[in-house]
Amino acid sequence: MQIGFFDSGIGGITVLHDTLKVLPNEDYMYYADTLNAPYGQKTKDDVKKLALNAIEFISQQKVKAIVIACNTATSAAIEEVRAKYSIPIIGMEPAIKPAIKTKKNIDKRVLVTATALTLREERLQNLIAKLDNEHIVDLLPLPGLVQFAENFEFNEQIVLPYLQEQLSIYDLSNYGTIVLGCTHFSYYKDIFRKLFSSDVHIIDGNQGTAKNLKQVLEEMNSLNEGNGRISFYCSEVKVEDKAKLKEFDKLFKRLDAINECI
Repeated sequence: MQIGFFDSGIGGITVLHDTLKVLPNEDYMYYADTLNAPYGQKTKDDVKKLALNAIEFISQQKVKAIVIACNTATSAAIEEVRAKYSIPIIGMEPAIKPAIKTKKNIDKRVLVTATALTLREERLQNLIAKLDNEHIVDLLPLPGLVQFAENFEFNEQIVLPYLQEQLSIYDLSNYGTIVLGCTHFSYYKDIFRKLFSSDVHIIDGNQGTAKNLKQVLEEMNSLNEGNGRISFYCSEVKVEDKAKLKEFDKLFKRLDAINECI
């Protein structure tokens, strides 16, 4: 049986990319809800409804686990989804816990970037209240990065000025860790790196999610020796077009290149 991955768009491919490193022999289906992307500026109720519809479709495709590779959808719908399905549902949240725990310099702050909905949701606010005893966490929505990614816009000359403008109100020397709390943002790690000194940590929750999935499957004794095949769906339509599949392949290659240079 395959593993289902779900995101509002192409952001979750960054999570799938890291998952392939720890579970290379599983088979996967990737569901991008492109007809309704982006999710980050919708209401919680709208996102919940869209996520439940997507998960219902994915659950019918002979999957043994589902990864909600989207911080926004996780924050809006994870409880309802887990209550409805018996198979494991792996969610995501911005990597605030490791950001605070691994902070080496007590004078440095943590900047959490995500979608507006993720940042204002009770799930994240409760996490910050629990962990941020020193009140060192700042929050920054970056909706433009989601739009860039969905448009396959990775040109540094276009993206870098946007980030510079959004970060202009901050003294960047105050920060020791930058949390990329939206899976779309991981496509831009190399551009974030240009804005911060080399000792600033830039982290996301992708590797943690992949390791969590592996642990769950091990506990279920449900690891496969499959072919590492991936099928892609745009909303409920399976992607067969070769040009579109090449676009997805380019995303994996971009992520490989980013890992090599940072």
